[in-house]
Amino acid sequence: MLRARPLSTLPRSSLRLSRPLILRHVSNKSKTSTTPDFSKSPGVIEESLIQHTLFTVDYFKRFLKYTAVGLVAVGLTTWTAFEGAHFWVELKELVPETDPEARQWEWNKEAERWTGGPSGGTDPGLGFFGRNAVRSAWMSLNWGTGSTSSVINSQTSSGRGDGSGSLNVVESRLEFAQAFLNVALGYALQKSESGKLRPETLLELLQRRASVMELMGSRDNLFESRREMERVWSMLPGNGIDAARAALKLGDLNQRLGDRDDALAWWSRAIQLVQTKDSKISVEIPPSVPGTPPISPLGQRTLISTLVSLSAFYATTGQLRQARDVQEASLNLLRSLPQPSSFETTSPAHALHAMYILHRSSLLSIHHAEVLYALRSKPNTSIEWLIRAAESSERVAFTLTGLPLTHPDAPGTRIPHPPSSETPLLETYAKSVSMKKPARHLLRDSRRTAAEAWNLLGVLAESSSAPGSTEKALQYYERALGWAGVSGDRAGGIGKAGEGTLEAEWKTLWNNYVRTRDAVKKVSE
Repeated sequence: MLRARPLSTLPRSSLRLSRPLILRHVSNKSKTSTTPDFSKSPGVIEESLIQHTLFTVDYFKRFLKYTAVGLVAVGLTTWTAFEGAHFWVELKELVPETDPEARQWEWNKEAERWTGGPSGGTDPGLGFFGRNAVRSAWMSLNWGTGSTSSVINSQTSSGRGDGSGSLNVVESRLEFAQAFLNVALGYALQKSESGKLRPETLLELLQRRASVMELMGSRDNLFESRREMERVWSMLPGNGIDAARAALKLGDLNQRLGDRDDALAWWSRAIQLVQTKDSKISVEIPPSVPGTPPISPLGQRTLISTLVSLSAFYATTGQLRQARDVQEASLNLLRSLPQPSSFETTSPAHALHAMYILHRSSLLSIHHAEVLYALRSKPNTSIEWLIRAAESSERVAFTLTGLPLTHPDAPGTRIPHPPSSETPLLETYAKSVSMKKPARHLLRDSRRTAAEAWNLLGVLAESSSAPGSTEKALQYYERALGWAGVSGDRAGGIGKAGEGTLEAEWKTLWNNYVRTRDAVKKVSE
């Protein structure tokens, strides 16, 4: 019988071959059991491709659907916001004045007119697109156009210029406003032929565009503004307060363009028109100051504005004696106007009218002080007129912002309140339909006038040889800076020019202050 031989007795070659055979067998068995054989089932591949294709199609379907929904939602939101803004302007911003006091003092007649007439808003006869263009022009002027602060002005149609070939960079809000007004004027001309427009709509659009072109300030724009105002004048009946205000505007534009004779003729018409209702007026050259003021509040404001323009014209063209005569006669005329004992106890509309007259008298006082100094009168006379102008302007600015005239830390004393170049306008005026814009402009002008008066006082004090004149000049310059500037980045510092103050004017004020400050320090050391 055969017996099994032990492994140790087997040949080594048999031992070397046995393990690889076993491992290969196990490996082949493992592969056979875990890897599917797709060659035997082609339907699996087709099914996988179909699933991937359907998933991709479904994904893009959902993507397009959600994109379309998003675009519709964004479009509806944008359209709603757009129409909502126009709806707000139509029903809230361009409403007619209903305050009886404001109407009594004729601030409603001085307000800008945007074609709506007594009912406010815009003229329905302009149609949907024409009315939207008018409201867009209003929004550009009052709300701005976003982050862009300036653009290159488009070519005007006047065809006249200074020939310099330089680009005219203007505020973007003005450029957009005049572009929208051009569109509105195009619709107005189309609609006027059908008789659907109010008779005043075209005239009011021309006035608004002339005002925008004047604000742009270049010579081409001033020519364009004058051309539009001449069209306005030709459409007016030739009498009444609207004609007087148009004549005043034409006088100012001709003066800026260097046409002196035409400026004097238009100012003469304005002075005559505020005094008479007769359409046949005689143009008096040179214009004379009337002995009595008109009864109409708006007529009074128009007359005093004309006299200020006439005074500045004579003073800046070297006609000093004519300037002095006009200024003295104008100041005497203003003294005949009744003034309230206190601005705080009278109605806001009446107070604003009185402050307007007071500020214009401050301007005349500054003109008068400069003319007297140029005519070699005693410096003390000019100083008295300048102090009067500075104090009157400060009173107007403090009243419009609701601040006391005296220092808040020393009530009941004669210590004046510090300058308030950044205090906002009182809500009484800021929320008024017809008074907010003239009040805001008056506040800006009164601050600028106060700064100018204090600066001139500093110049006179600095040129004086009296003891302590340098210290006094420094105090005047500090107060001028307080009215002309606004706080800088550093706490409590006055770092840059405020509203209405040109950069060149600010640099002059600052240089005067620094020079005098250094001189005072040098003396004290």
